[in-house]
Amino acid sequence: MAEIVYPPVILAAKAMFRVLDNRLRVTGTEHIPRTGGAVIACNHVSYLDFIFCGLGADPAKRLVRFMAKKEVFDNKIAGPLMRGMHHIPVDREAGRDSYDEAVRRLRAGEVVGVFPEATISRSFTVKPIKSGAVRMAAEAGVPVVPMALWGTHRLWTKGKPRTLTKRHLPIHIHAGEPFWPTQQDDPEALTEDLRTRMSAILNDLQADYPEKPATEDERWWLPAHLGGTAPTPDEAAILDSRPKGE
Repeated sequence: MAEIVYPPVILAAKAMFRVLDNRLRVTGTEHIPRTGGAVIACNHVSYLDFIFCGLGADPAKRLVRFMAKKEVFDNKIAGPLMRGMHHIPVDREAGRDSYDEAVRRLRAGEVVGVFPEATISRSFTVKPIKSGAVRMAAEAGVPVVPMALWGTHRLWTKGKPRTLTKRHLPIHIHAGEPFWPTQQDDPEALTEDLRTRMSAILNDLQADYPEKPATEDERWWLPAHLGGTAPTPDEAAILDSRPKGE
């Protein structure tokens, strides 16, 4: 596929982060295969996570094709960019089509990015995850690379105003060791293992994060188990179950 759109988007993102002096730390990139297909499964705390997850694979010189809901592709601004970067639209009415397309891309040697929590985690912990990541990796015969990021939620997350011009913000991304699901494995057990791996990486990133909330009002960006005022996982589940606008 011709890559006319994706490389300039990456350069623009890097330039913006340099201007804002955001302290981007990317580690574990030796775990991302330099060739061949792979699934990157990343946690989800921000509307911007696809940008940073993609940057997490940049040192390996891999372009990540993200699975994203069809509505994003219908947007007049985002749609052309998403199609130009060859991301994969997910129609919830016909989910099998997007799954099959992802498997086809993986077999063709591409890296596919998924957020197996499906929605942003309000608790800033790893929510229960979907089994699609391990199932498509098993079907395509490729590894799953667990990834986590931390700090992106301070720019723009669910229920909080956007602060896209916030300067000097630390953002940490880590790719963990890959594992190889097979079609003989129990997908539910593998999915729980993936969640455990993602959670362990996220816990390490949170523990090593160089900043703490400066004021009581800023404690919102810390999870409850670390003394923050973010909803607990149970409270977040209740909030997620409410109809939109309620």
